[in-house]
Amino acid sequence: MTVALRKQLELKPARHETSFGPFKLLHALPWLILAAAMRVIAFGGGAVALPAIIISSVSVLLAFFATAQQSIEAAGGQSSLGTLTFGEQFKLSFSILWRITLVMIVAALSTAATGHEAFAPHLMAGLDGMAFDQFTHPGRFWSAWIAALVLLMIVRAERDDGKIALFAAIGELARRGLWLGGAVIVLGIFNIALAYGQEAVRSAIWNFWQTSSATQFTKNLIYFVFIFSFAMLRLWITLRVLTFGLKQSYVRES
Repeated sequence: MTVALRKQLELKPARHETSFGPFKLLHALPWLILAAAMRVIAFGGGAVALPAIIISSVSVLLAFFATAQQSIEAAGGQSSLGTLTFGEQFKLSFSILWRITLVMIVAALSTAATGHEAFAPHLMAGLDGMAFDQFTHPGRFWSAWIAALVLLMIVRAERDDGKIALFAAIGELARRGLWLGGAVIVLGIFNIALAYGQEAVRSAIWNFWQTSSATQFTKNLIYFVFIFSFAMLRLWITLRVLTFGLKQSYVRES
């Protein structure tokens, strides 16, 4: 893993390759499908809820990696994320997961301690909200902040020979606050707009279900396309906005 991570996020001109356009986003689809299935299982509660949440979170991170690679290359850089084996990607995602989970727990407990118990649980959905819609507008900005932190942890991993450093990433996020902070704000606004768009499409699909004579297979297929189209779109927008902000901070720094 260490050799691949050293060259993970080199923002230098990429060699010319055949482009598959929007179909590159399909690389994240299998992980999003798995994440969605685990979310349904976790919602049912019981002994399987916690393992399902863990698998869902790891799946979202793996989808994040796949989309990050495409976003970096689209920004004119090179990424070796795609050269990591599944085992290496899993280890990387799990290393990030438990650190981000600690951040979300601390944030949730701190929020609850200030008397905002109703909002505190939404902070635990920060990682999930990178792909799937959050429940509140502040939660959507929180997911944007979590996504920026995850991206910086990946970037620092290649500098530090594969080592994941949470506090160093938080420090860098603060140091690059002008551009990355601006990117987080822009991304939060995008997430809010996307939530309204998703709700409008959801309502249209619900009306279609109630009035259409289409087969159940067709209805399920439409809903499937709806869920994962928005999940992939949300991930793509997230990485494009954050990659742009990070690249601009490097340019201004140099």
